[in-house]
Amino acid sequence: MGVVHTLHFVFGIFGNATALFLFLAPIITFKRVIQNRSTEQFSGLPYVMTLLNCLLSAWYGLPFVSPNNLLVSTINGTGAVIETIYVLIFIAFAPSKEKKKISALLLLVLTVFAAVALVSMLALHGSKRKLFCGIAATIFSIIMYGSPLSIIRLVIKTKSVEFMPFFLSLFVFLCGASWFAFGLLGKDPFVAIPNGFGFGLGTVQLILYAIYCEKKGFTKKSTFNESLTTGNVKSHQEEKQSSNNNKSKLEQV
Repeated sequence: MGVVHTLHFVFGIFGNATALFLFLAPIITFKRVIQNRSTEQFSGLPYVMTLLNCLLSAWYGLPFVSPNNLLVSTINGTGAVIETIYVLIFIAFAPSKEKKKISALLLLVLTVFAAVALVSMLALHGSKRKLFCGIAATIFSIIMYGSPLSIIRLVIKTKSVEFMPFFLSLFVFLCGASWFAFGLLGKDPFVAIPNGFGFGLGTVQLILYAIYCEKKGFTKKSTFNESLTTGNVKSHQEEKQSSNNNKSKLEQV
């Protein structure tokens, strides 16, 4: 029993570390967004869904909801702050249509969290409170892990991983694996099930990255080369036309 408890704690600490890296991984993406003042083809959905997951998981991990899960609460509370910053940056630089969509989703996320928190505190107690909050956290954890599916479809369609950051995929894999083990050792299905799903999805993303990583940015490079070639041809044609005009003038003289 002592070994299991120790492993449970170790995987919780490792889960906190990998989750923090997962939350910080999009910094590279948002640096690009701020520099270009555009969200390009990046999706804001994963960040909004991650925010909701963090809020619900942080609530679930609190001692008066779920004992012995404080490590779940601390990291997800930190994640909620980080994801809020990402969502606000995304809204600031997104096109008008996307801005309205993400703003509406953010309002929905805050409404859902407030409803879950109020119901669990005012109407439920003991094991019923843990069950209700655990189910809510599990559902939206799975939605969070599933939100990059749209990017996965884009990767398969374009055969390019330009809009699927590698470190984000890596830490989805590591975070899912850590918390999956934490949930199994702690016999907590509300932690194990969604993170097992995340572990599997992270594996799929890494496999796709391995397949298509060499084609990253291929489209832009091809366009640049095509433009360069067209420019050279045009320049050569103009030079040839100018030469012919000069020759014609000399003959007239």
